Amino acid sequence: MTNNRNLSTRKLVWTALMAALTVVGSAIRITLPLSVAGTTSFHLGNIMCALSGILLGPWLGGLAAGLGSAIYDMTNPLYIDECWITFLMKGAYGLAVGLVLGKKDYSQLKATLATTVGAVVYAALYLAKSYFYSGLLKKGLTPDAALLSVIGKLPATTFNAVVAIIFAPLLALALKKALSKNHLTLE
Repeated sequence: MTNNRNLSTRKLVWTALMAALTVVGSAIRITLPLSVAGTTSFHLGNIMCALSGILLGPWLGGLAAGLGSAIYDMTNPLYIDECWITFLMKGAYGLAVGLVLGKKDYSQLKATLATTVGAVVYAALYLAKSYFYSGLLKKGLTPDAALLSVIGKLPATTFNAVVAIIFAPLLALALKKALSKNHLTLE
């Protein structure tokens, strides 16, 4: 008899694949250097973070999202010092999506709702980090200046969230259908 709680090789491979896709999605970006808000980017990493939570569930999805995002940060001198924070925040993104989604059998509506919750959780964490850690602590900004830097990040943060909310559920359902058609599972 096998214990269903054990980590299977297939789950481990899917987790590594989603972490790798998160690195690639994070690398596909348009960086906008803004004088007030620092570096702001539009990227595809959030789609992969949400997709990880949908496909792998809360714990492995959170691990794949956090690990892939942190690995990307380690390859970029602009972000390397915050890779541990990224691991936690993007891990929370995948975790939130997986927790809201729950069961493996889901609809597009439920996947969209889960992705929306994950995007809101991540955006709140990211903006709080931008204010407290990046603004007040690292840059020594006044509270007003730190708030101004957060406001400057809102357009890109909102855009990244909306793109993930639209595309992650669509990709998940397409993958689910393709896997089912070929008699494959993520388990």
